[in-house]
Formats: sequence, C-alpha cells, structure tokens
Amino acid sequence: MPVYHAPLLAIDPKETRRYAGLMRAKDFDEGLILEACQDARLLAAPRGIWQLYDYDAKTQEVKADPPFLIEGKKIGKHLEACDKVILLSATVGDDIEEEVTKRFQSGEYATSVLLDAAATTAVEQIADGMEKAIKPQMAAQGYSMRWRFSPGYGDWPLDQQPELIRTTHAEEIGVSLSESKMLVPRKSITAIIGLYKEGAADVPAHEKKDCAACAQKDCPSRKA
Repeated sequence: MPVYHAPLLAIDPKETRRYAGLMRAKDFDEGLILEACQDARLLAAPRGIWQLYDYDAKTQEVKADPPFLIEGKKIGKHLEACDKVILLSATVGDDIEEEVTKRFQSGEYATSVLLDAAATTAVEQIADGMEKAIKPQMAAQGYSMRWRFSPGYGDWPLDQQPELIRTTHAEEIGVSLSESKMLVPRKSITAIIGLYKEGAADVPAHEKKDCAACAQKDCPSRKA
C-alpha cells in the first residue's frame, strides 16, 4: 500500500480562519492566525496511506480481504457507477494535539483554538495532496475520481471507521480508534474516493460538496 510523506510547506490561513469560526470576524488579528499556521507546520508530522480495491456499486461491497459493505444511501449514490475505490487515511500526528491541550490548560484559549484550527487545515491539505498524487496514476489506467467522502458525512455511519482503519492499514502511519470509535490522533481522517471509467455513459453528475451541499447559510465556518 502506498505511503504518503510529502512535507507541509505552508498551512492556509484562510482555511484556518474558517475552521476557527472567524470568517465574519473582520477585525481579528491576522498575525495570530499566521502564527498558528506556522506553529502547526513545525509541529506536524504529516503522513498518509492508501489502498486500491475493486468495488461493486450495486451491492456497495468493497472487495477487500475480508470484504465489507458500505452502509448508507448517500454514499451509495456518490459511488454509483464506480468499479474501484481508494480508501485512505491521513494524520498530522500527536504533537499538535498535545500542544493544543497544553495551551488550553494554561488558559491560552485563543491560541489553543487557532492551533486546533490550523491542525484541521493541515490534515485536510495532506488529504488534498494525496488526491493530487493519486489522480494522474488513476488517469493513466483510464479512471476519473469522485471527491473524497468520509464516515460521518451524510448518512455514512461512523460505525464503519474500523473497516477503514483495517483496509487502509492506518496503523502503519500511527492512526487507530478509541473505544468510542474516534480517530487517534484526533487530527486524522479516513475517506473513500470512487473511481469510474472515463467516458462511461452511466456516471451520474458530481454532487455539490462541502459548504455548497449544506443549507445552513448562517454557519460561522461557511466558505464565502
């Protein structure tokens, strides 16, 4: 299974602001956000791992060993017409989380929140980087990619996290699950990417994603 080790050269301050719920706080000190991004970059230990599997869109079965069925209508529709899937996991490691906790316990609430938001931005950037690295490899095999979909989004239950941990071999990059099925380290993600043959006639249109798919217009983290 391919392992991803690209460095984080920068962390997006605009996304950090969004994850901190500060999109409407026009007078907030931008310097504090930039400082949090720099701290997160220095603390991050970016790692990722992914695996390619055959997929049966009719039964929603990932043909791993052993296979498993993906639960949920929304994720099933998202993967309609796909005959392969990529399962991936990414993390920024434990050090950022430990520093976030340390700052919060010391009463540095603002910098704790900003560092936490920068860490979230960082792990999403890692996953974005993995997608960019995977895309040309799949294109060479005649496949296009649907956007990544994570447990907990739509109606895909978090109860399926153990299957993603198993099938991505996430333990090889230090990612595991707590008893409550939360990812450890906390700033980690798992996701699935559907692959469909380029030019296939029965491929549905791509659905809206992220904020564009959400009806909550007054969310403080909503993208502009």
